[in-house]
Amino acid sequence: MTNIIAVTACPSGVAHTYMAAEAIEAAAKAKGWNCSVETQGSIGIENELTEEVIAAADVVILTKDIDIKNTERFEGKTIVRIGISDAVKRTAAIMDKIEAHLATTA
Repeated sequence: MTNIIAVTACPSGVAHTYMAAEAIEAAAKAKGWNCSVETQGSIGIENELTEEVIAAADVVILTKDIDIKNTERFEGKTIVRIGISDAVKRTAAIMDKIEAHLATTA
């Protein structure tokens, strides 16, 4: 089973943070993958990823519009950095690229 984790954040820390989280979760689940998403929004960090979830992750998706806090947690992991708008609008294509990458490294 493929394990995807993500951290979403946007400059305003409101709608797009959560829209991206929902889109990533839905696209991962559509592929039959496990997915956990941490949001770093205007009210702080929600659904913080645990050490166990991070350790099990095959791929980490980070939005890149503003700095993500605590990225050192993901050292040694395959990291995909995407814009918040791509996370909302192009999630299926991003998941297809991740799937192709995982197939070449398997």
